[in-house]
Amino acid sequence: MSVIFTTVSTDDEIWQLLALQQKNLPRNISEEVANDQGFVTVVHNFDLLSRMNAAYPQIIAKDGDQVVGYALVMPESFRNDVPVLTAMFTMLDGLEYEGKLIKDYLYYAMGQICVAEGYRGQGLFDGLYAKHKTELSDKFDLCITEIAKRNTRSLVAHKRVGFEIIHEYFDTTHPELWEVVLWDFRK
Repeated sequence: MSVIFTTVSTDDEIWQLLALQQKNLPRNISEEVANDQGFVTVVHNFDLLSRMNAAYPQIIAKDGDQVVGYALVMPESFRNDVPVLTAMFTMLDGLEYEGKLIKDYLYYAMGQICVAEGYRGQGLFDGLYAKHKTELSDKFDLCITEIAKRNTRSLVAHKRVGFEIIHEYFDTTHPELWEVVLWDFRK
């Protein structure tokens, strides 16, 4: 395995990323796999990912020509482009971190992170986030995301990288208990 961490530079990489996303949606995996290996929730499309990539290059892991992991960068300016995330951005507007409203920081949302089956447990998750810090810590103060509380594998991995839980809420639109986690690049 010779995995490299880089940014999306071709349409083919976007299509591969979307295929990997589809494979890891709860509807496409068993409940056992979701509980043990984690899952992704939001579905993106080619147009949206292309626009997100034009704003800030999307982070991927590649083994040869194959995309085997990704960690999406979703700037706040895309808050209305994924309807299921609009409520999260609205909620973030009212949350405080270290005595200051989140909206008053330079931040982006971790749009989603996923590692392909067969590559898990080999450091790709940490490598994707290390690439995030390298590419984005000079442009942003914070990286924020929300994780379904039942996605324990993802919560543990995010804490290991440096994220901290700052809020918990129940989303009635899509019934789920969520943990809002934040990575402070300034620390």
